[in-house]
Amino acid sequence: MKELHHSHKDEAFEVLKGSSVVVVVGISPDPERPSYYVSERLLSKGRHRVYFVNPKYSGQEIMGVKVLSSLKDVPEPIDIVNVFRNPAHIEPILEEAIGVGARCVWLQPGCENLEVIERYKDRIDIVWDACIGVEAGYL
Repeated sequence: MKELHHSHKDEAFEVLKGSSVVVVVGISPDPERPSYYVSERLLSKGRHRVYFVNPKYSGQEIMGVKVLSSLKDVPEPIDIVNVFRNPAHIEPILEEAIGVGARCVWLQPGCENLEVIERYKDRIDIVWDACIGVEAGYL
């Protein structure tokens, strides 16, 4: 029997399907920004408890969700840390995700930093090259 190989995207979908808590890092109140409309899609599916983290908007509400200042403020175990940040700024997020015991860091398209991924991939699951909004469409 031929062995089946899963593509990276299948893996991404499985990670999302098996998760209940998603924290969006880098949320923006601007509906034109990917972090906004992708999060809106995730919320509309109603399958995940979604938290927002962005120190810049901490304490404000975006789409009815209170924005927290760090991953440490999330009151329950985190399955996915979904990152919308410049690739130059993702290393501290990975460190914090590991520090709080998150299961997976999902780097949205355009946020990936292969050098950093290489450094951390043995310490935490990292998904990249897949958009969580697209994957959520299949749920």
